[in-house]
Amino acid sequence: MSFVSRSYERFAHLIHELAAFGTIGVLNFVITIGISDTLHLGLHVGPLTSFGVGTIVATTFSYFANRFWTFRHRDRSGLGREYVLFFVFNGVGLVITWVFIGFTHYVLGIHSGLAFNTSQIIGTGVATLFRYWAYKRWVFLPPTAPPVDPHTGLPETSDEETVRGDAALPPPRMPAGQAVKRGR
Repeated sequence: MSFVSRSYERFAHLIHELAAFGTIGVLNFVITIGISDTLHLGLHVGPLTSFGVGTIVATTFSYFANRFWTFRHRDRSGLGREYVLFFVFNGVGLVITWVFIGFTHYVLGIHSGLAFNTSQIIGTGVATLFRYWAYKRWVFLPPTAPPVDPHTGLPETSDEETVRGDAALPPPRMPAGQAVKRGR
């Protein structure tokens, strides 16, 4: 078996996940740019508002596409919890892109369609890196993650951990030579 074959087998899951995420990202980008260009360049709505509206529409599509395609193999921790976190992280991504658009439009004073689209592309690229990391970390939990309480969004504890309390925690690490004093 060649190095390439072994490497592909080892990273096939990640390659497929990134390919699906990228495909959805391209579709979302088309949706976002289409709506924001129509609003800003066609109807003369402000650049930040135009991009915000486009992002909200694309985010709704993106959630369902990522949940049921890209991250379908991951645990489901509740549609409401995932959806709220997904929108929060997309909100952060929106702010990241707004920084690029706002800087270009308001600070540099460049108002052309090319500048608007270039700032959207660069901002979206930076925001995409953040979102991919955040989705994997907090929204679409890995199969080995503990179940999440749908009301609090926090990992559930097993009955055994609840009974033992903090006895399940490992003792604190102390520098060599110091004794650990335990008392209740």
